[in-house]
Amino acid sequence: MLILGAGFAGLELATRLSETLADEVHTTLIDRNEAFSFGFSKLDVLFGRKPVSDILLRYGDISREGVEFRRERVQSIDPERRHVTTDAGSYDADILVVALGAAYDFAATPGFAGGGVEYYSVAGAERMRDALSDFHSGTILIGILGQPFKCPPAPFEGALLLHDHFVQRGIRDAVEIRVAGPMAAPVPITPEMSRTILDALAERGIEYIPKQDLVALDTDAKEVQLAGGGAIPYDLFVGIPVHRAPDVVEQAGLTVNGWVPVEKTILATRFPDVYAVGDITALPMAKAGVFAEAAARVVADDIAARLHGDELERPYEGAGTCYLEFGDGMVGMVEANFLGGPKPTARLVGPSRELAADKVTFASTRRARWFGS
Repeated sequence: MLILGAGFAGLELATRLSETLADEVHTTLIDRNEAFSFGFSKLDVLFGRKPVSDILLRYGDISREGVEFRRERVQSIDPERRHVTTDAGSYDADILVVALGAAYDFAATPGFAGGGVEYYSVAGAERMRDALSDFHSGTILIGILGQPFKCPPAPFEGALLLHDHFVQRGIRDAVEIRVAGPMAAPVPITPEMSRTILDALAERGIEYIPKQDLVALDTDAKEVQLAGGGAIPYDLFVGIPVHRAPDVVEQAGLTVNGWVPVEKTILATRFPDVYAVGDITALPMAKAGVFAEAAARVVADDIAARLHGDELERPYEGAGTCYLEFGDGMVGMVEANFLGGPKPTARLVGPSRELAADKVTFASTRRARWFGS
């Protein structure tokens, strides 16, 4: 068994295989990075709540029976032969799982790489933290540069926490916060949740500008250009970068229209014994770690069923929960189901301080499960 990518999907899949098939399956887990971090941990870095060293979980600490981690960069994938080449060697797999996640395409938006900041990467969160320390007045524009993107609540979560940040610094009246993006509403699949988020933004004096395709930054004029003409001014531009499948996945011929199509109930690709899990798939659902984790459990169960000549009992339904920080220690929880009914559903629970505690537990239980600490 070869798993490419050690995010939510790769870690959960390797762990579940170790629990259920350690005597039958040897798993090699490959990732180019030396450590994992939860997506929401980048907010801790951004707002100075934790240093980077406190949010990193080192892959070298993985000690699961039947699982071997290797820090290598994937250079090519041949899905027909299930042959993978890395910067350190090559592998032939009986079963191949591609879980490399969505990549950020900073170059897709001219001017962004040099003229904006982001908090979707650990290094980006550090740079934005430093930029905020020097920001004392003006307009911060959070721009959603494309769809789909990871963690759909994150742009609005960032805006709400920026409000808190500037209130604590005593300069909120000197700062304007705006969010602009292509969606008609923050969460298009549910008007009720969108209204809750819009109300929370409005209560804090934050404007959402819908139906805007942001195509380039004019860093001299300090404005972002719109596809239909016109522009939105800013003093500090915070971008949610364009997402796409990694180059190595596209070059392998796994993608169609930019993402990897899979059979939605078992996450199998069109290539025999090749699965794709997580943010790289073309499934019509949110790109977030909890959904990748749930999909990985189904893949593990499907592999076990096939090895034992059984049928998969519970197919993938695209259901899960994720957290949304509202500021002031309050956290909401989004419960969503994208594939289990005639249409996607989602609802917001909270916000509350109890859910803030649940969020801490969410991280600690997975840390213990995947890394044993």
